[in-house]
Amino acid sequence: MSAASERNGTEPVGIDELLERVRSGLDRVEARAAQEAYEAGDALLVDTRYAALRERDGLIPGALIVERNELEWRLDPLGSHRAPEATGHDLRVIVLCNEGYASSLAAASLRQLGLHRATDVIGGFQAWKAAGLPVLPPTPRP
Repeated sequence: MSAASERNGTEPVGIDELLERVRSGLDRVEARAAQEAYEAGDALLVDTRYAALRERDGLIPGALIVERNELEWRLDPLGSHRAPEATGHDLRVIVLCNEGYASSLAAASLRQLGLHRATDVIGGFQAWKAAGLPVLPPTPRP
């Protein structure tokens, strides 16, 4: 057992195993189901892609943009830096990244904050776009 695993009582795992474990606890959704939940007012869509990807590929209309490094601070309903949309722990948050990997880890992190309905989109933004769902064209930098 390594020193780190002795400190926290767990064995180290690789990212693939961690991702599998995290996803087993999420009710992941397809892009179309995410759009339907958003349109029905049942979910907050959160786009965690970084600016260069949004500028390259476009935006999802109505999605809250929160880059991954700010996610927990902006969506913690008890946090002093929360977004106005972070209304409570029962909020259904559906996270999108570019391809659906980082968003799974992000959703698991939100669940640790008590957002028990947090999940992510299988395939991320690329699956959204491939499904022909609404995307606002990219806006070039000035």
